[in-house]
Amino acid sequence: MVEKENEQQDNFIKYHMPRWDELPDLDLYLDQVVNYLEKYLINYTTNKEEKIITKTMINNYVKQGIMPAPEKKKYNRIHLAYLLVIGVLKQVYSISDIGKLISLTIQNYELKKAYNRFCVNLELSIKHAFSKKEFPDSEKMTEEQYLLKNVVQSCANKLYVEATFLNKKEKNTNNE
Repeated sequence: MVEKENEQQDNFIKYHMPRWDELPDLDLYLDQVVNYLEKYLINYTTNKEEKIITKTMINNYVKQGIMPAPEKKKYNRIHLAYLLVIGVLKQVYSISDIGKLISLTIQNYELKKAYNRFCVNLELSIKHAFSKKEFPDSEKMTEEQYLLKNVVQSCANKLYVEATFLNKKEKNTNNE
């Protein structure tokens, strides 16, 4: 059992969010988008039975103005970046708050740079949470960098708590 937990922790520490240039450079239909997103977002959750993203959710994000609408029912790299960020952040934040955070971020940075910064910081936060290390020195960060650090750190911390304590306790309760 301990070996399986260590393997799970190693998987979280090695978690990789695809960078902008790793996202598909061709347009995808909604079913393809959901399949692509599940591949990356399933690694970000501890509850493998819960759907992180569905076609209905994506349509709602577009209707709510959280992300741009597809072009001729096709989704591109921009849409995938939005959806990956939303998929991670919705584990902690409301959709309304996610919309505000994304809007604030893209006011200050171009989408490609903002997305890549999100990925790097998320991976770093997850790695530090699971290896029980503090996030690097935040005194030298700009306000935007500090906000991003705190946003992704809250997601990483929730993931750590679920993976190491809540699910373990739940498994122990089910075994009794």
